[in-house]
Amino acid sequence: MPLTYTILPGIGLVYVRYWGVLNVQETTETFARFSRDPLFRPDLKHLIDMKDVVEYERSFLDLMKLQANVADTILKAPTPVHLVYYAPTRMSLSLARTILKSWDGLGSVIGRIAQDEEQALVMLGLGHQRFADLPMNRV
Repeated sequence: MPLTYTILPGIGLVYVRYWGVLNVQETTETFARFSRDPLFRPDLKHLIDMKDVVEYERSFLDLMKLQANVADTILKAPTPVHLVYYAPTRMSLSLARTILKSWDGLGSVIGRIAQDEEQALVMLGLGHQRFADLPMNRV
């Protein structure tokens, strides 16, 4: 599956990485696992790394269904949830813009797009300069 997530509870972040062709069904399945993860909290900040996305399904209806499911879960947070999409390529930027449109009008989600790693981390209020500096549990 071209999608993984890592929860970093010490800094209140989930790092999501996509590569290849983004598939809405796989995203739905992975989000369901994420929402049942023992480290899950609805107020986690989200860093979505899409630098290696080469294509994505362009089904706006399926995307809206997925976003409704995500909203039901993360909008339980007591404060707005921050989502930063790292989208340095033309393809990833197009995808990030499409996703952000689905969050329009929801004041409880703060979605932004960054085109370099340091910018993404600053937007999330983190003091790191590169994703490689994040305290990931490497296996």
